Amino acid sequence: MKVIPASFEIQDDLDRQSLAVRIEACGRICYKSEDKIDEESAGPFIEKILKHGHNSVAEMGVVTLKVEFDSEKLAWQFYGCQPRFIQIDRPNRNELLITGSVRAYRELYRENSSIKLIKGITAFLAGRYPLFFSDIVARRGLLPQTGVDVEKLSLDEVEKLPVDLLVKHRYVGVKFYTNRAVTHEIVRHRPCSFLQESQRYCRYSEDKFGSEVTFIKPMFFAEDSAEYKLWAKAMEDTEKIYLKLLESSTPQAARTVLPNSCKTEIIVYANLLEWRHIFRLRISPAAEPSMREVMIPLLKEMAVRFPAVFEDLEA
Repeated sequence: MKVIPASFEIQDDLDRQSLAVRIEACGRICYKSEDKIDEESAGPFIEKILKHGHNSVAEMGVVTLKVEFDSEKLAWQFYGCQPRFIQIDRPNRNELLITGSVRAYRELYRENSSIKLIKGITAFLAGRYPLFFSDIVARRGLLPQTGVDVEKLSLDEVEKLPVDLLVKHRYVGVKFYTNRAVTHEIVRHRPCSFLQESQRYCRYSEDKFGSEVTFIKPMFFAEDSAEYKLWAKAMEDTEKIYLKLLESSTPQAARTVLPNSCKTEIIVYANLLEWRHIFRLRISPAAEPSMREVMIPLLKEMAVRFPAVFEDLEA
């Protein structure tokens, strides 16, 4: 049995990696198969998850586009299809600022392939990111559209946007190491994207897990208290039962005895506007104490990175 404190990592370096690298790294958290990552692994991994419809993994990378158009009709056709899960702003008369995940762009085209502006966006994305889009456009021979000019914004360019646009178009990923009671609450924030370590597939008796179950230290009990000793005894007994069940059962069957205290890893991916909403709820004195344990220090770090967005909350 292993006991660790709750913690988090803001995915600064990962946010600046290529879409393929980012999405593979996030996707492998579910299976704890990060040891399989190498220079050639991203392509086969992504092709497999897209083929099998594991679309949540494709939410872990976003692209911000500046789309210029020469006709008001093109804009109204675009708005008329009611794009889902995409941030849209119109900073100038003939310009749209659009941010969406790989999944959102793929579904936008599949559901509205006749809209000229969407065809232009998808042609641009398929040319720049064939790994993610070539399969959905291959049969149609999609070509760039006249009257539609698409440009990708870099992360540095997004961060230079005015605050009212920055909060909607800058997405930040945070990896939490926490217990499953906390993640049950985190996943209620519907606008976010999530990928979580799966007890259904992870077999904690394997060497890569140290042949043991890891638990998150409860912040409710002092380590030398009677309550902590009682908790630790319950976790030890649970681990023994779980490992015994694995001798004759699958991980998805054995996991039924595992408690909320189990360590889990979860990536939470959202724009800064949603992070503001999360902090308003989760740093409140009324919030669950284990949630506040990770959210208060996370807010402090976010306020350093994006002071114009979070300083008022941090204060």
